[in-house]
Amino acid sequence: MKSYAIGVDIGGTHVSCAACDIENQIYLPETLSEHDLDNQGTKEDILDIWSLTIQETIQKVGMDHLSGIGFAMPGPFDYANGVALFKGNNKKYESLYGVNVPHELGKRLQLPDSFPIRFINDATAFAIGEDWIGKTAGTKRSLAITLGTGFGSAFLADRLPVVTGDEVPENGCVWHLPFESGNADDYFSTRGFLNRYKELTGTELNGVKPLAELAEKDPIAHHLFVDFGTKLALFLYPRMERFRVETLVMGGNISHAFHLFGPAMQTYLTQNGSKVKLEISELKESASMIGSAVLIDNQYYEKIKNLLPLM
Repeated sequence: MKSYAIGVDIGGTHVSCAACDIENQIYLPETLSEHDLDNQGTKEDILDIWSLTIQETIQKVGMDHLSGIGFAMPGPFDYANGVALFKGNNKKYESLYGVNVPHELGKRLQLPDSFPIRFINDATAFAIGEDWIGKTAGTKRSLAITLGTGFGSAFLADRLPVVTGDEVPENGCVWHLPFESGNADDYFSTRGFLNRYKELTGTELNGVKPLAELAEKDPIAHHLFVDFGTKLALFLYPRMERFRVETLVMGGNISHAFHLFGPAMQTYLTQNGSKVKLEISELKESASMIGSAVLIDNQYYEKIKNLLPLM
């Protein structure tokens, strides 16, 4: 019985994958494989590491039990056809521009031509994983956001991504929307946090974790987290109201500091009459692997494949 699917999460500096029993909705953490990589490496180097990581999980599952491979992939990417479009501002995986990923991986992994290899936006995969067995399971309308190197987001209604219509911004994401002197991605991301701290103190930090550690004794760092929570709520509130969001789930590195920005976020929402439930992902990165593995469920994929060109 081919009831297992592998979900692959393509990060900026690493690749992770694991299998799921998609028939019984079970994540199999014992099948996890991970490798670091250089996203500025050659096409061959990157594809070889992706293949190695997937091969390690295949060996743990057994090819006979495998029904397909799904990818949670950052954009820009042709999700419908599996072609990389990385270039320009992304500064990652640019050597893969124009590469047909299923063809290249199929060769390396010696997969049959008909073997399903499917792709979806990484933030949407995170949302689907949370909806499947995470914090938004059983919720009719949810918003999932990832707060880290970038500001990812996906709106789900009745288990399916919503990327068009009056209820959501264009393409169903919010990173590109204007906020203060730039866009939301400039503000609600690691670089936004660190840039603001440097502007106020002249000190350059290498991540949000050291900033969070400073927050207990550094009033400037503490203020930045309170400001972040208030402004994140301010920014998301009208979009959540329009979509009638029941639960907001957050992932990404910055979400680990929720104890510092969450109270301000909740205060703003409560003062504005919002009933949205705030949740922090427990699945974390696993959610993206789970969400991409779900693509191998043919019934589910039929419902969303026409949305892929819009992501």
